[in-house]
Amino acid sequence: MTASEDRPSFRLAYVPGVTPDKWVRIWHERLPDVPLSLTQIPAAGADGVLLEGDADAGLVRLPVDRTVLSAIPLYTETTVVVIPRDHLVTAADEVTAEDLADEIVLHPLDDVLGWEDRPPGRPALERPATTADAVELVAAGIGVLLLPLSLARLHHRKDLTYRTVTDAPQSGVALSWPEDAHTDRVEDLIGIVRGRTVNSTRGRQPDPGAAKSGRTDEAPARKKTAAGKQQGGKAQAGKQSAGGARRGGAPRKKSGSGGGRGKPRRR
Repeated sequence: MTASEDRPSFRLAYVPGVTPDKWVRIWHERLPDVPLSLTQIPAAGADGVLLEGDADAGLVRLPVDRTVLSAIPLYTETTVVVIPRDHLVTAADEVTAEDLADEIVLHPLDDVLGWEDRPPGRPALERPATTADAVELVAAGIGVLLLPLSLARLHHRKDLTYRTVTDAPQSGVALSWPEDAHTDRVEDLIGIVRGRTVNSTRGRQPDPGAAKSGRTDEAPARKKTAAGKQQGGKAQAGKQSAGGARRGGAPRKKSGSGGGRGKPRRR
């Protein structure tokens, strides 16, 4: 048993933009005796939180360090550009990176889109420290901002809106945990996020007693079924034999003086 299994609660970390509410509700329904504690962490520090043991698992943004962390991709988000409501870009339902070539595109230090070089458009004089700071600059008319849809919703303002950018990098969200800490509770969470039913045994280890004996619960049932078939077959065969003797066997002898040949009389 690992240290993670000794703890009374399961600690789940999640990054901004991820909403674990549905999975948390299912956890409480299936594991009411195992409290689930939630902690929001910065996207950039997610790997460290998991590796240092500050959380048992995390809903994080890809990529993660696959040499020490396991990860199950859950979904990929649409990328949008956040703009003032009176911006020219609002005339279209969606845009391309080329459409933003003349715009000042803000690139916060906590950006999660993983640009190979830098975002399209013209760079600002300084990079904002956070996404929240960049949103404030968009509202002030300083530039525009590209980010995942969930973060645009998280930082929603009445004076801002967004449009889909069809050819921008996208951000994937995954369930991740340290490779050497794959506990039963982690497996329970994997089942929840993957939509397994409550009775699913996938990922569980078989009963060691049954594995050693080589017997399973199905064996007695099979023997019983086979015995029933044999007994039923014998009984049926007996009925058929009896019926055949009555129908095609030797005729019964009649009683009385007229029945069959008797011994000759003495004179």
